[in-house]
Amino acid sequence: MLPTPDRQTRLLVIAPHPDDETIGAGGLLQQVREAGGEVRIWLLTDGDNNPWPQRWLERRLWIGAAERERWGRRRRNEVAQALAALGIAPEQLEGFSWPDMGLTGRLKGQFAAMLDLFEVRLRAWCPNVVVLPDLGDRHPDHGAAHVLARLALARESLTPTLLTYLVHGGAMAGTGETLAIDPAQQAAKRLAMEAHASQTALSGNRMRHLIERPEAFTRVEIGRGTVSSHSLPWRPAPWLKPLLRLTLASPSGVRSWSWRRAPLVDRGGGQVALAPEFATMAGPHFVKLHMDLPSPWIFDVWGWHEIS
Repeated sequence: MLPTPDRQTRLLVIAPHPDDETIGAGGLLQQVREAGGEVRIWLLTDGDNNPWPQRWLERRLWIGAAERERWGRRRRNEVAQALAALGIAPEQLEGFSWPDMGLTGRLKGQFAAMLDLFEVRLRAWCPNVVVLPDLGDRHPDHGAAHVLARLALARESLTPTLLTYLVHGGAMAGTGETLAIDPAQQAAKRLAMEAHASQTALSGNRMRHLIERPEAFTRVEIGRGTVSSHSLPWRPAPWLKPLLRLTLASPSGVRSWSWRRAPLVDRGGGQVALAPEFATMAGPHFVKLHMDLPSPWIFDVWGWHEIS
């Protein structure tokens, strides 16, 4: 069962990009506010690396740093309007302005600084309900946001109710526990989505579909992994292995190896596992299989996996 909002609810919604707050938790935000609880939204990026809608609306081909900065300002204005439609005050939004499409790289290169910032803000806010992207979301910024939040919570020994939402992935119809939203709340979600005009201009039907689908959350039991062993779920083809990298994130830091040099144990039948010295580290740990090669495809092929 989803928690029933009341005056003691302190809800934190983590949104990698403008519009994720509306798609993922627009109904829940309204219900907590209406119940007298408190809400905060952490907006991790300004959504500035969003070239195709920008090319379409601005009738331009080339997009440089100045153009991206301008687009980010536009999207920040849109999220402010969207939150107003949901009844959320401007001061309840905290922006980080981290690089859009760059959270995984930042996680690997500036892990300590990112984690410290999250920990400081968690201590200041002390949420008892945290809503964040699902680990299985195929957008790399969403997966990285999940990993960062989980590691910060572990470092702070905080155990709020933890709920995830899925935007990009195979289960686009929504899975998990569904939140009942009344007609007025759904109408406010529609208005909030229309405020994200930069996104509805080119992909209006898709964005409106996301708003109309059930608002569903998956509960994460803090302290338990999503699998029963430290085996990895991937069995890459031999010809791919020279191109692959494995990244491991835990409360103690982030490490990355080529597949050939990764600390893996062969379990036979094509199955591999992390070596025991890594698989038994304290706290939750997450592994990601990826290729560091330029590609027009923005979504993860393999994504992140939690090791219990």
